Amino acid sequence: MLKVGLTGGLASGKSFVGKALMEMGCVLIQADQLGHEVLLPGGAAYSDVVQRFGTGILSSDGLIDRKLLASEVFSNPERLAQLNAIVHPAVFRREDELIAASAPDGIVVVEAAILIETGSYQRFDKLVLAVCTMEQQIERAMHRDGAALKDVLARLNRQLSLDEKRKYADFVVDTSGTKEDTLRQTADLYNGLRRLAEAKIEQ
Repeated sequence: MLKVGLTGGLASGKSFVGKALMEMGCVLIQADQLGHEVLLPGGAAYSDVVQRFGTGILSSDGLIDRKLLASEVFSNPERLAQLNAIVHPAVFRREDELIAASAPDGIVVVEAAILIETGSYQRFDKLVLAVCTMEQQIERAMHRDGAALKDVLARLNRQLSLDEKRKYADFVVDTSGTKEDTLRQTADLYNGLRRLAEAKIEQ
């Protein structure tokens, strides 16, 4: 099995690349989706997060209100670190379970925004980085999320720049062009990963 990390910055196109790789035959695990799951009632991080941050983050139906939780932590690095210390290990455990359940001769791609920032990129055989211009990141995030410019810039400032992330990447997919161009690059990437996976099996 070849374990691949897929990362990028805010709205840099990593989800588009991840879904394309899945359609080509990879197993795709999205860390953001797992982050939602572990915060659901009964999820691995739910009770610890409520205990740490209080019932004020809950909606009337007992769900963690992610916007309320975000407002609690994102302007407070210490509180954000406390949240990450609860959520990240729960997500990593779920990722490991899904990876272990995947075909031994397959390619498993874990898509996550902060693989490099958390150091978890070291858990993977190869690291793929999706990049575009910062102007495109801002435009895409504002269009996709309906976010205000100041909020987009604040999120970008909390992440390593794409130029910094390039230093860690084994493969780079430039999503700044057309979708067709991104898909062409992703197909080349898949073929390269397939060869690596086959070589790993033969070892």
